[in-house]
Amino acid sequence: MNGKIMIDIIDSKFSQWTLGKDLKEARIAIFENIRDIPYAVIPDLIDPNRYVDMLQINKGSCTPKHFLLCEMYRRLGLEVFYVTYPFRWDEFDIEYPPGLKEVAERLPTSHHLACRVNIEGNLVLVDATLDLPLEVLGLCVNKEWNGISDTLLPMIPHGDEELYHPLEAQYMQAHFDEDSLSFYQDINSWLEALRTVIGAQSCSEL
Repeated sequence: MNGKIMIDIIDSKFSQWTLGKDLKEARIAIFENIRDIPYAVIPDLIDPNRYVDMLQINKGSCTPKHFLLCEMYRRLGLEVFYVTYPFRWDEFDIEYPPGLKEVAERLPTSHHLACRVNIEGNLVLVDATLDLPLEVLGLCVNKEWNGISDTLLPMIPHGDEELYHPLEAQYMQAHFDEDSLSFYQDINSWLEALRTVIGAQSCSEL
């Protein structure tokens, strides 16, 4: 995406999400709007030059979500760092569909991206990865955030946290093998079907 178009899209969303809000309200609103983008792993978006496309397709994983959160929080004048955590897909305590668990067990260690934000002198963990419907799987979804305290991580770290400056974003581009691409395609389809069922159930209760 052209750099000017990226800036224009971010400017528009930033104004939409923060208009009339004080600093605390604005950072909560940005967090909630990014969190509510349906989670899906789209390899092309795991790129500091492509992440804004997430706003057009309304899907994204931890990396594009936190690239966007970082950019918007810096517009609020906040100091932001990226944090990464190694994790394994087969260590989530959820019932994968048949076959997906076996693929997860073959995958190498992956890396989760979140942000640490300087809020009132504390480097606060802010993780906007999982959208609310995924709570039915038993995952750690951050339903409510007070804008001050650490949020929860959606995964079990498989090693130490590593801190990066936003200017180091280019080092966070992932590489995908055939198993990974297949797994992400299948998990995206599963989660999309899950949201459809949840949506249908919600409508029937009205």
